[in-house]
Amino acid sequence: MLTKILVTLLIIAGALFYVRKPARSDQTETATQFGQRLLFRYVAMGFVVLALFGSAVYWYWTWQDGEQIVSVSIVSPLDNKVNIYQVHKRDISENEFTTVEGIKIRLSIQERIIIAPTDAK
Repeated sequence: MLTKILVTLLIIAGALFYVRKPARSDQTETATQFGQRLLFRYVAMGFVVLALFGSAVYWYWTWQDGEQIVSVSIVSPLDNKVNIYQVHKRDISENEFTTVEGIKIRLSIQERIIIAPTDAK
């Protein structure tokens, strides 16, 4: 995850460096060329700002969704017993989960789990 963030920041920094790099030309620039270059800069900076905003919104949405507490019911076929736990969504993995209290539960292949939203309001 950290690598993805660093690569994204590196690409953004490179784009900013490219946009701010002055053109090396001995010719005088006309008003039309200056306007086009200025428009390109504004469009590029707008795209960078939009990408950063979209990434921040997506990151916040993912974090908020992971913080949601759900009820996990474990149904054991051998005992015909159902255990119910409160779990953060982000703490559920393929064969284990960690409860809100910090208890790590590992699942066997035979056990079945049911994930349902809690009615805590």
